[in-house]
Amino acid sequence: MDTKSLMVEIATKLFQQKGYKGVGLNELLKACNMTKGALYHHFPNGKEELLIACLQSLNEAITTDIESIFQQHLSTHEATHAMIQKLITNLETEGTITGYTFSSMVSEMASISEPVRNACGALYEKFRTFSNKLVADGYPIEVILNN
Repeated sequence: MDTKSLMVEIATKLFQQKGYKGVGLNELLKACNMTKGALYHHFPNGKEELLIACLQSLNEAITTDIESIFQQHLSTHEATHAMIQKLITNLETEGTITGYTFSSMVSEMASISEPVRNACGALYEKFRTFSNKLVADGYPIEVILNN
């Protein structure tokens, strides 16, 4: 794995666990075993740019997971069960269900940063794929929107 990808992977986990503001720059650098210069080499706009890269990485992972699960399972019921089972497995093996969680990463930043808001919007669109599938399978939109 290249340096930039490693930084994104480690930062994503830290941001998911502690939130964006809960992770200090020094903690991030130490966890990545990087210098400040290396961070700014890969992310010239600093920690916020790294956060956006983390959100984009989650976007790709969520897209891949959702598409794969729906290709493997014919019914929405089976696909939903598979997604829940995957989250349970992650919880049992890793002690967390960080796979699809990103609200803790951005709750403090989305209201003040347009680039972070845009990255969040792209992530929410992936979940819309799932809700569109539910509607196509006959689930009432009111039920989906209220849950």
